[in-house]
Amino acid sequence: MLQTQDLTARFGGHVAVNAVSCRFQPGTLTAIVGPNGAGKTTYFNLISGQLPATEGRVYLDGQELTGMSASARTRAGLGRAFQLTNLFPNLTVLENVRLAVQATEEGAHLRGLNLWSIWQDHAKLTLQAQDILEQVSMMTQANATVASLPHGDQRKLEVALLMALKPSVYMFDEPTAGMSQDEAPVILNLIRQLKSDKTKTILLVEHKMDVVRELADRIIVLHNGRLVADGEPAEVMASAVVQEAYLGIKPGAVSAPEDSKSKVMHSEDNV
Repeated sequence: MLQTQDLTARFGGHVAVNAVSCRFQPGTLTAIVGPNGAGKTTYFNLISGQLPATEGRVYLDGQELTGMSASARTRAGLGRAFQLTNLFPNLTVLENVRLAVQATEEGAHLRGLNLWSIWQDHAKLTLQAQDILEQVSMMTQANATVASLPHGDQRKLEVALLMALKPSVYMFDEPTAGMSQDEAPVILNLIRQLKSDKTKTILLVEHKMDVVRELADRIIVLHNGRLVADGEPAEVMASAVVQEAYLGIKPGAVSAPEDSKSKVMHSEDNV
């Protein structure tokens, strides 16, 4: 289970994320929504270690991650996909995935043993990489350089790299950003495939509400850095506090009546 406890980020006098506490259970896809500037990506950055927290803590399966670097959190089980592609453009598709597999595997490639054992190890890594490419329907492009791929296929490859890292938590920050109507369904199908594995936790930042309604088991809403709603998609999207946030009500005017807000907010114990 992934948990944030009073997670806070301050930049000078600006509080970008304000004491956000949430639990994210395996087998669920949680969408994180809110208007521009609400703190969604900053919250992601605090969880994944791209930004240090001013206050608060992050835990994964009982292990505290708060003081760890982003790479250490990746090794602990957090898998983060970014809004911008983060690939090796001059290497082939297969080479990119094989490097990701290699980063998680023990073997001769790490120990500098004889050439035969290194070759065997290389062959094993290649087979694993090819299996992942089969899962994301990219084997026909295995020998293409990443730079030659269209944007949609580069986003697919990012998902393949995440799968190679074998995370327990997948974090997607606007996975369909910049994609055409023809390209977006491919990424969404991959997320559906990952969601079918009930041992995995998925967090999704997404502006497209049709995508959120279709994929999410749960929605949390951030507004001005605060968690203002948390619950099942239909319930949350119908709530006054969410509609006010999306209408751009000024700070201080977002507060819905307590009985309205309480219908969509859940204590951590119920999440």
